[in-house]
Amino acid sequence: MATLILSTVGTMIGGPIGGTIGSLIGSQIDRAVFKPAGREGPRLKELAVTSSSYGTPIPRYFGTMRAAGSVIWATDLVETSETTGGGKSSPSVKTYSYSCSFAVALASRPIASLGRIWADGRLLRGAAGDLKVGGVLRVHQGYGDQAPDPLLASAEGAQCPAFRGLAYCVFESLQLEEFGNRIPTLAFEITSDEGEVSMVEVLAPLEADASIDRRLEGLSGFSDEGGPVLASLELLDRVYPLACDVGAGPLAIRPRDPSDVPAVTLPEAVVDPANESFGGAYGQLSTRRTDHSQLPTALRYYDIARDYQPGLQRTGGRAVAGQNSVIDFPGALEARTALHLIDAMAEREGMAGDRLQWRMAELDERIAPGAVVAVPGRPGRWRVESWEWRETGVELELTREPGAALPPAVSDPGRNLETPDEVATPTLLMASEVPWDGLGSRDERQVIAAASSTTSGWTGAMLYADHGGSLSPIRGTGRQRSVVGTLSTPLPPADPAIIDRVTAFDVTLASPDFELASRPLESLAAGSSRLLVGAELLQFAHAESLGGGVWRLSGLLRGRGGTEAAALAGTAAGANVVLLDDRPIRLEAADLGSAEAIAAIGLADDTPAEAMIANAGLTLKPLVPVHPRVTIATDGSVALGWTRRARGAWSWSGTVEPPLAEEFERYVVGLGDTDLPNAAWEVSAPLLEFSAPDWAALGADHPGKPLWVRQIGNSARSDPLYLTTLA
Repeated sequence: MATLILSTVGTMIGGPIGGTIGSLIGSQIDRAVFKPAGREGPRLKELAVTSSSYGTPIPRYFGTMRAAGSVIWATDLVETSETTGGGKSSPSVKTYSYSCSFAVALASRPIASLGRIWADGRLLRGAAGDLKVGGVLRVHQGYGDQAPDPLLASAEGAQCPAFRGLAYCVFESLQLEEFGNRIPTLAFEITSDEGEVSMVEVLAPLEADASIDRRLEGLSGFSDEGGPVLASLELLDRVYPLACDVGAGPLAIRPRDPSDVPAVTLPEAVVDPANESFGGAYGQLSTRRTDHSQLPTALRYYDIARDYQPGLQRTGGRAVAGQNSVIDFPGALEARTALHLIDAMAEREGMAGDRLQWRMAELDERIAPGAVVAVPGRPGRWRVESWEWRETGVELELTREPGAALPPAVSDPGRNLETPDEVATPTLLMASEVPWDGLGSRDERQVIAAASSTTSGWTGAMLYADHGGSLSPIRGTGRQRSVVGTLSTPLPPADPAIIDRVTAFDVTLASPDFELASRPLESLAAGSSRLLVGAELLQFAHAESLGGGVWRLSGLLRGRGGTEAAALAGTAAGANVVLLDDRPIRLEAADLGSAEAIAAIGLADDTPAEAMIANAGLTLKPLVPVHPRVTIATDGSVALGWTRRARGAWSWSGTVEPPLAEEFERYVVGLGDTDLPNAAWEVSAPLLEFSAPDWAALGADHPGKPLWVRQIGNSARSDPLYLTTLA
């Protein structure tokens, strides 16, 4: 835009020549205004992804770094299909899944360990070494004696390389469903050396006889992308200033910290009698760099607190006006360390603009390149950059050094949206028949599978029907865990006909993050807070956390859904506990067939988790009749009556009876033992009448024996309701 405007103005003022001049001026303004900020050093690979191309160098890594790697071997995708469903109530579904095996080169020097792995930005492998999807990972550290990977050797035969000196990893049968059925873009947390980066290791390829005594404080990782080692040394020198000395023998590298080195005072400057060199009659010459546009103002680095994503720290913690020179430093740092380094770098290079040439008459072994000196008549400290011995004296090149070391910097790396690193744990599985809830077929058993785990890292499992050891797939569970646990204290017997406001019992939930909620009695009437405790189905109004995953429950409705017998018997401690509100999975009867057990296989299951289907027959069993009545007429005849109940009825309208869930309404009234009665009568209505003589004869023949009634369902009989005892 500036070029166009000034070109037009120039043409108006002076014709074509003026237009040309205007264009040149505009171009200069373009460059000054729109020129991107200068950047020095190797580029940080903030968008690098796993690739596979010939000629791509494999970097050397020091300390701990995050890198993309390069795919060096891969198989085709392997397709697997599985059919589920196919019963009366659901069509069969054939699902396909894909996996792939491949090898990724990590580093061109040995590594100590491989940490986390990210795939498409999400954790594929956690800090504990667990893969978040199915597959096997093998890591080859790159030492000179490593053997070929067994998978590569089986595919490539005798020609398979061992890749000695190259650290790489192999994924075998990695499941790709969560990555769009393709190899995802990967990033690896690579630890080559423990602790801070060592200058000795960085310079090892030089194989030089050198004395290295320089720590790289706060540098947790460093990437050498290839090229001359000298380039890495120069970059490190700019961020971590070095003092190099070759005058006394082997190369010596030490810190260049003026606060730790005593300054030697230079002798007075001497004059060059021939006046053929600098300084004239003074023996010294000072210069000052006036262009500060090239001073470093920002440092880009890999931020440890942000999972080694690129970070940027500016001098003084803020942007400055004008051109900015950004230093790209492929090192892993904390934010405060990076800010301290760029502040020190800016001050150091700003001071280095003050240069001084000094001539002295004698050679002093203490005044050598790298030495820190004090100059007579000039403030501050100066460093000897070079010296030259001439006939007129020893001529020194000096640069100004900063004063005291900067105080520690304070900085915030910002928020990092991390993927939770949750370790998958084995599947916990419970299964049970439950009372019919009025949905689906009334003549098929309803089985729930409560699949869960002790941590939230569980990623789900595949359910199977167990037919005597032969497993047939049913369906996947999804990631939602059922709330399960065990009964911590015995559940005492109770009358299911009343609200139990006295009894309280404790349950221990399987995971510390599971919770139980208190509900009002109105909510219980609608069917909420249903808990299966062993063979009894109950509801609770109050839930109190006791800590450690233990909850105390009270305000109970006992023996729900036809489980009155279990309520009257009570339940011993240790029984399984399952919260039925929404989370357990209802299994199709057609998928189960005649199976009496189910199994589950999840990511962390070395062997299938198995569970017997508890409470067999509970779905099809009619509910116990209620409200027994004995009516004696004036003529001595007796009428036995009761009120029926219906399966699937969790609520009562208060005006009409629920519809009958059985095909016919039938009852059996028995005398004596419920299994081997002395006499029995079958009726089709909730009423049985005896004449006075018959009732008297019955009492005379069977004194003290009970009369009871059972409802006859399509597939089973209810538990007995005791009506009366013969006198």
